[in-house]
Amino acid sequence: MTREHGARWRFEAIGTAWEIETPDPIDPEARATVRERIDAYDATWSRFRDDSLVARIAREPGAWTLAAEAGPLLELYRMLYAATDGRMSPLVGASLDRLGYDAALRLRPSGPPIAAPRWEDAIAWDGRTLQAPRPVAIDIGAAGKGQLVDLVLDALVAAGVEEAVVDASGDLRRIGGGIARIGLEHPGDPSRVVGVAELSTGALCASAVNRRAWGDGLHHVLDATTGIPVDRVVATWVVAGTAMVADAVATALFHVDPERIPPELGIEYVRIAGGRLEHSAGFPGEVFA
Repeated sequence: MTREHGARWRFEAIGTAWEIETPDPIDPEARATVRERIDAYDATWSRFRDDSLVARIAREPGAWTLAAEAGPLLELYRMLYAATDGRMSPLVGASLDRLGYDAALRLRPSGPPIAAPRWEDAIAWDGRTLQAPRPVAIDIGAAGKGQLVDLVLDALVAAGVEEAVVDASGDLRRIGGGIARIGLEHPGDPSRVVGVAELSTGALCASAVNRRAWGDGLHHVLDATTGIPVDRVVATWVVAGTAMVADAVATALFHVDPERIPPELGIEYVRIAGGRLEHSAGFPGEVFA
């Protein structure tokens, strides 16, 4: 995306590159607010730091009162956990650790794949308090970055920004500014695209097995019921009203066909599965054969 006029703020956070594009530079106070919001989210949800709340939940049982963002995040996970028959779960942290995608990023398996614990056995969630009778490793990577994009955009809007694009390494949401054309990167060749999304207000998120891959057939999208990386789907792109929903459904589409996605989420998609390029009839933009 390009503009003839505008300002770009680039920075690193939660282990990835961010870019925020606005018509005018973001003032220092708003930048500080964005940084604080990201830091607070990371302190709760990061599986890669020993002092985070989820790291503590992975070490000890207990009842935990979570921040307000946990409500919509875990309810979305609960919905997609049911829609995918348990294949998509926030409880895959130990499974990822076993395969080498651990806090130290060793990228060397420590043993064979293991299934994640079942939601109904491992945690109880009442909308505010999470109860874990035993330590459990939570990983919200399938939806958390998208939710953080939403929270950063909310902070900018609260600061008076009316037009913006918040892009966290390809998971993005925008408000105002007409329509942007965004290429859908070919998962096997970054110099090519498989289509172009036309996005006005809303979010576009993608997931692909080549983005976080290591070893022989190892990547970050696991079937929680087995702990084994998914091998039929190689890439997904989802357009939705929020980045949290787009991000989460981009992962859910690795596990089930699109008709299993709850219609109330209001998504459009492109998917490469079984060597075929699929897309919803209403996907905004062009998809190439």
